[in-house]
Amino acid sequence: MDVLRNLRLSWDRNQRKIAPYLFVAPFFVLFAIFLAYPVIYSLVLSFYQARGLGSRTFVGLENYIELFLDRRFHKAIINTTYYAAGSVFLLSPLALLLALALNAKWLKLKGLFRVAFFVPVITSEVVVALMFALVFDQDFGLLNAGLRAIGLSAIPWLRSPAWAMPSIILLGVWIWLGLNALYFLAGLQNIDQEYYEAAAIDGANQFQLFRYITIPLLKPVILFVVIQAIVGSYQLFTQPWVLTGGGPQDATLTITMYLYLQAFRFFNMGYASAIGYALVVIILTLSLIQLVAFGTFRREDA
Repeated sequence: MDVLRNLRLSWDRNQRKIAPYLFVAPFFVLFAIFLAYPVIYSLVLSFYQARGLGSRTFVGLENYIELFLDRRFHKAIINTTYYAAGSVFLLSPLALLLALALNAKWLKLKGLFRVAFFVPVITSEVVVALMFALVFDQDFGLLNAGLRAIGLSAIPWLRSPAWAMPSIILLGVWIWLGLNALYFLAGLQNIDQEYYEAAAIDGANQFQLFRYITIPLLKPVILFVVIQAIVGSYQLFTQPWVLTGGGPQDATLTITMYLYLQAFRFFNMGYASAIGYALVVIILTLSLIQLVAFGTFRREDA
């Protein structure tokens, strides 16, 4: 009996030790199957010349060298960077201004406005892009109808290489403005009002309050919004794909779109994998530059 009792106690102790690992095991299994394995496999694949699911030939760094010589890839980088710069410099200030308006004491129906500006984020990007295809239409679009109404000529928004990417930028700003405004609004509501009251007693005007209190205390939120905008911009695919297909004349061709074309139209899986890892390096580099620029790694004096 003592032997059986000891065995039962030992089994119970082992069960208690193993149980936590059994509960988290499904997560690690799914992580390995759907994330870790594809990431590692695509890295290995980037060193091969692989056409679809057929035979593969090891080519070393040849795919990465080809990236430096591929003018269409360079065009995709320029286009994506153009979109990222336009999005950041338009989206961040507009979102901050919108957040200031939503945080103002004089504004009524704040909840309604917050929901209204958040709706584009939860709407399918394909649906939004199709809707804006009608807005940007050269002949019957809403924008050109407004231009004609004030005596101006219609603009070929999506048919002109000069106007296609600005049109995509405007669409991106419209989609993400509300979400980024909510980030700023959360930051504004976390600022202690005593700072403003003390500064007002010292005679600070509204601009000084904004410059010396609001902006410094919003610095972490600004950093988050900027980095998120950059990362999201370099992953741009849906809007230009639906609206222009990368045209006209590759004016809206993005890195992710070029990756898609190489993988699923030309079935050049090895080169597509190399493009994917080049994109990772670009995003990490830009994020690091932003962190350094905002002084994230700077030591504060004690």
